[in-house]
Amino acid sequence: MAFKTYKPQQFDLSGLNGISDRTLEMHFKLYEGYVKETNNLTEKISKFLEDGKVDQEEMPAYSELTRRLGFEYNGMVLHEYYFGNMKRQGSVDPEKTSAFHKAAVETFGSYDIWKADFVGIGKMRGVGWAICYQDPSNGNLSNHWITLHQIGNVAGFNPILVMDVWEHAYLLDYKPAERPKYIEAFFSNIDWSAAEHRLTSGASAKPATA
Repeated sequence: MAFKTYKPQQFDLSGLNGISDRTLEMHFKLYEGYVKETNNLTEKISKFLEDGKVDQEEMPAYSELTRRLGFEYNGMVLHEYYFGNMKRQGSVDPEKTSAFHKAAVETFGSYDIWKADFVGIGKMRGVGWAICYQDPSNGNLSNHWITLHQIGNVAGFNPILVMDVWEHAYLLDYKPAERPKYIEAFFSNIDWSAAEHRLTSGASAKPATA
């Protein structure tokens, strides 16, 4: 069975505000590990399918590999969204004339309420992700807490803004209890043009295949 492999994307994010290059270096290596494991697990699963079926005695190992692939694959993709919606000298808030600002107002009543909800989710106890999704059926935005990468994603919704709040995203720069400072730093580095592109075109940070 032939399968495509994924290659780590490159992100030039050196010099972010409040998120050190040392943190980014560690974070990029972690992301590359997700890419490697996605390829590794896909290869192992493909071997089970070489004869076009999964035998009953193979099911336990096959099931464990497949469940693990969900964690690794989503870990890879969510990091690409996260890195892809930041840039040096980003802006804290989008322009009031932007499609994102308008969508936030239409859905939440005001951009400030949307932001309070998103930040509040990011401050929740536990490790995970805060993600703003768009419902493609009506354009509404909604913010969600995602735990182990693959748990909590809303089927069919488009990720628009992704914030990593696992401790590895900020622990070298802030104490565990200082997550709000990290969230503030994240907002100062947002590339709203990336969020805008995802919102208006439905485009995603799709991994590059080889």
